[in-house]
Amino acid sequence: MQSASDRHAYPAHWEADVVLRDGGTARIRPITVDDAERLVSFYEQVSDESKYYRFFAPYPRLSAKDVHRFTHHDFVDRVGLAATVGGEFIATVRYDRIGTDGMPASAPADEAEVAFLVQDAHQGRGVASALLEHIGAVARERDIRRFAAEVLPANNKMIKVFTDAGYTQKRSFEDGVVRLEFDLEPTDRSLAVQYAREQRAEARSVQRLLVPGSVAVIGVGRTPGGVGRSVLGNIGDAGFTGRLYALNRAFPEDLKELDGVPAHRSMRDIEEQVDLAVVAVPAAYVPDVVAECGEHGVQGLVVLSAGYAESGPDGRERQRELVRQARAYGMRIIGPNAFGIINTSADVRLNASLAPEMPRPGRIGLFAQSGAIGIALLSRLHRRGGGVTGVTGVSTFVSSGNRADVSGNDVLQYWYDDPDTDVALMYLESIGNPRKFNRLARRTAAAKPLVVVQGARHGGAAPQGHAVRATRLPHTTVSALLRQAGVIRVDTITELVDAGLLLARQPLPTGPRVAILGNSESLGLLTYDACLSEGLRPLPPLDLTTGASAGDFHEALSHALADETCDAVVVTAIPAIGDASTGDAELAQALRSAAEQVPGKPVLVVHVELGGLAEALSAAASTAPQADRKAPGAMVRPHPFRPLDFRAGNPAEQPDTPQSPTTLIPAYPAAERAVRALAEAVNYAQWRRDATDPGKVPEYEDIDEKGAAQLIGGLLARGQGLTLGTDETCDLLGKYGIDVHRALHAPTPDAAADAARTLGYPVALKATAPHLRHRADLGGVRLDLADEEQLRRAYAELTELFGRPEELRPVVQSMAPRGVDTVVRAVIDPAAGAVLSFGLAGAASQLLGDMAHRLIPVTDREATSIVRSIRTAPLLFGWRGSTPVDTPALEELLLRVSRLVDDHPEVVAVTLEPVVVATHGLSVLGASVRLAPPPARDDLGPRTLPTY
Repeated sequence: MQSASDRHAYPAHWEADVVLRDGGTARIRPITVDDAERLVSFYEQVSDESKYYRFFAPYPRLSAKDVHRFTHHDFVDRVGLAATVGGEFIATVRYDRIGTDGMPASAPADEAEVAFLVQDAHQGRGVASALLEHIGAVARERDIRRFAAEVLPANNKMIKVFTDAGYTQKRSFEDGVVRLEFDLEPTDRSLAVQYAREQRAEARSVQRLLVPGSVAVIGVGRTPGGVGRSVLGNIGDAGFTGRLYALNRAFPEDLKELDGVPAHRSMRDIEEQVDLAVVAVPAAYVPDVVAECGEHGVQGLVVLSAGYAESGPDGRERQRELVRQARAYGMRIIGPNAFGIINTSADVRLNASLAPEMPRPGRIGLFAQSGAIGIALLSRLHRRGGGVTGVTGVSTFVSSGNRADVSGNDVLQYWYDDPDTDVALMYLESIGNPRKFNRLARRTAAAKPLVVVQGARHGGAAPQGHAVRATRLPHTTVSALLRQAGVIRVDTITELVDAGLLLARQPLPTGPRVAILGNSESLGLLTYDACLSEGLRPLPPLDLTTGASAGDFHEALSHALADETCDAVVVTAIPAIGDASTGDAELAQALRSAAEQVPGKPVLVVHVELGGLAEALSAAASTAPQADRKAPGAMVRPHPFRPLDFRAGNPAEQPDTPQSPTTLIPAYPAAERAVRALAEAVNYAQWRRDATDPGKVPEYEDIDEKGAAQLIGGLLARGQGLTLGTDETCDLLGKYGIDVHRALHAPTPDAAADAARTLGYPVALKATAPHLRHRADLGGVRLDLADEEQLRRAYAELTELFGRPEELRPVVQSMAPRGVDTVVRAVIDPAAGAVLSFGLAGAASQLLGDMAHRLIPVTDREATSIVRSIRTAPLLFGWRGSTPVDTPALEELLLRVSRLVDDHPEVVAVTLEPVVVATHGLSVLGASVRLAPPPARDDLGPRTLPTY
């Protein structure tokens, strides 16, 4: 039991699970008085050399005084943390606050001395680096701004831990000791180091699951059938290259083998190392299984068992305990309630899933939170094949189930530098950490395409079993932010597969210009229309007529690919007619040859399979593309139309590898699907080009950041959260160069006249009651009131129409130049972070949802793009002969709002509405600001695994 400290309660929020460099996990927690025996046992396992490096002298054992000192902390001036595996210490770190004289001190002293000790067996795993991140975060929380460490010159490993951390530091040498001093404020370099370590560790943890040297299936039935027996068979049938074991505590003692696989009653009976355990036992027996696996040194678990968080509160608690237990042993979990994992690499050939067939090897990585969707994705890729000259298969597949531990973020870390994966496809029903996912997606998309379809978009709640941070952002906003990060966002799994097949082996288009050619004029026109609908720029279709030969296709495609006025080519083909028509293989060879002769542009095929329909109606269906497979007794009627077979040769014999000499040309059964996939590729390619120069966050000399901070601090002293009044709002925005047209309250006609005289005519009279605010269509606004007579008449009209002044809340405001009414908003979402939004005021944004969104801080290039990305943007640029408005002034306003929220996270919401953008300049006519303590930024803290 962990006791209270000398001065402060036990800081449970400092506890964290971390992934180490080798992919294993450890628990970091504060050291308490109850840890005396653990500390002594830990110290006894440390080598004499490591002890010498820690204490600068031989120190064979800890005295009782030492043990007391190292286990009694006040969690303010003296703090100790331990990294544990299996409940036992593997490393410790502590700091002691010191004054300028180097002696123990209390606040306000802001420096501390820090020291580490890592068990020799765990050195090189990145334990010290993880502990440094966590002890640094603790120190900052306790107002310590600087660490000092004294290290012997020969202790190169520890010196490297400090120097590689990325903090601003000073080094000195005196009396034979290296003294290091470094500030704890995170820097760009320290964050980059932290993210790089995070990527390596999490990628390695997934690699240990996907590339095991040995696998044990626990819960294998003695008779055929059942989940465990099925998975065992699937692993064996796939040709797994490592060792395989079958386990069931109910096996007879004399059973030594099952289906040719060594059989055991317990993990303890296996003498060799087991890397991965596939657990298929009832949930009640899983804890015992996990304990056996942990004691045996198993590196990871795939838990197929159900009965966890998807089943209700009791199951959720079982799931929490499962994760805690597995992490305590340094293991990571896929699941529970998982479908399984697949790795098609020839060096592994692992099918530890419920999929009865191993997918074809290929370049596409698949992640699905749903087992049913995972089956659908595998089936569609298997059925579609994917190429005129071959197939596009799968590199790795992960179905995470309840994703209690390993999530899409972890798999993205693995795919980022996986040489076997060129395209990542993900089906997500929830995003547990949107801020981190956005960061990882942006980095991944810069290297390889990432296509995402999100399920449960409109359900309003996460699926059962998923732990998800609450977000107030609508799905459309989340989708826009994903696109900003380079994610190819699609709506259906069909579109997911369509985009994946194109991106897997075709080059990215350099622009939106599309050449169309084929042997059907009608199909060409449909393709042309689809291109226009998707925002592409199609060239007039080239009709080769139905009598076109393979040579005609080759010549036309070669000419189109060589044409500098096109960036991509869509080939349309209808079924060949008659025995004398062009053969499938001949046409496939012609297209492949042309594409290889003039590489660099994507080629897609749209084909119609009339004959395929007749076969499907008369023969048994199969997910495998086996032309000779027939249902017993089925009668196949001859059909004059032969479907074009866009899979030349035997697909199973044509793995999609980087060395594959053939060009894979994706084929689609409908023009709309092909063009939609091409449009996504065009947009993604443009994002890749833009990402090379993201722009910069400009500095403005008139911004008073310190003055704004003082104002915010004074206002927040009144309470935890408040909406500012008009004067306070204007004052705060003014600190950032944002001028708001002041509106003076007019509770009476005389007050309105006085306000108008103060502001100067002409003026506007507005009702600001909630049901009338920003609703000029309801008649609650009177503009261009030139004198007092017009003003009093307007005042009388408003009160006659809408009620008493106290109900209307009328205000008087000076007139602004005419222009386009827009709205600018910024909000800090607890899950996604700070988001800037822009749109036209009124129906465009409120009814049609025509808003653009960017994550804060916004760069100058992003400000330019957000203005142009709404559908109604033409109204800003001279639509139908109108005068263009001052968009540079609008972009500057967006940048200033972004700076305000980024500099002061206490500003949790800003709304500027309307912002009237005129030919020259703009006017902010309405503004509101809300202040509150900012939500915690866990992305700036030390590395941790998510918890429930």
